[in-house]
Amino acid sequence: MASDRTLRLVRHATLELLFGDRRILVDPMLGDVGVAPPIENSPTDDRNPMVPLPVLDRHAIDAVVVTHRHRDHFDEAARGRLDTDRPLFCQPEEAAAFQQDGFTDVRPVEDAVDWDGIHITRTGGRHGHDDLAEAMGPVSGFVFEHPNEPTVFVAGDTVWCPELADALAAHDPDVVVLNAGGARFTEGEPITMTDADVAEVVRTVPDAQVVAVHMEAINHCLQTRDDLRAALEERGLGGRVAIPSDGAWVRG
Repeated sequence: MASDRTLRLVRHATLELLFGDRRILVDPMLGDVGVAPPIENSPTDDRNPMVPLPVLDRHAIDAVVVTHRHRDHFDEAARGRLDTDRPLFCQPEEAAAFQQDGFTDVRPVEDAVDWDGIHITRTGGRHGHDDLAEAMGPVSGFVFEHPNEPTVFVAGDTVWCPELADALAAHDPDVVVLNAGGARFTEGEPITMTDADVAEVVRTVPDAQVVAVHMEAINHCLQTRDDLRAALEERGLGGRVAIPSDGAWVRG
């Protein structure tokens, strides 16, 4: 079922998802502009986040999902400002850390869980290439399914890889959210999606609404929204990917 208010890009990888009367916050990075140092070993040295946080009613959130605990997906502000009694879904490897942070309803997702009529499945990915992907640690994506809503797949911090291809084939999502920006360090290949990776997803799931986020907020994300639009145009895929502004809703 299509919706005019399926998901909202808050900023970077922080999303609001609406499923019926439930509001899910994904990857909360809630800090003010410049409160965090630059990502080290990056081509630029801007402090993070580089852009302000749009209005967000934290107390209206019914549940939180964290794909992984890198500080641009769960920061000090999220630790201090979120209601700690809300269900928090995460990778099993990180459950203890959230409990130590004071969250009282931590629900590690091994494979899949059901919550308030929503089926949540955890998927795999690779946060980079070769040895760098191993060094970056485990990352996950999450698929959200509800009988009256589009199936939404938040891929998380991953490049194009067999794990992502398998997840797309298994779940046939209506909406795919990709962390783009071509994030990288001064050495090595990108650790999040480039335009080539995004194009591969579009070709793999031609009927899905692909949404690209994770741009212009953190200093090592080098590909801007305009860069991505131009590159997709050159590939003959102009108009196939929604590239929302911070605070904007995306139709499912």
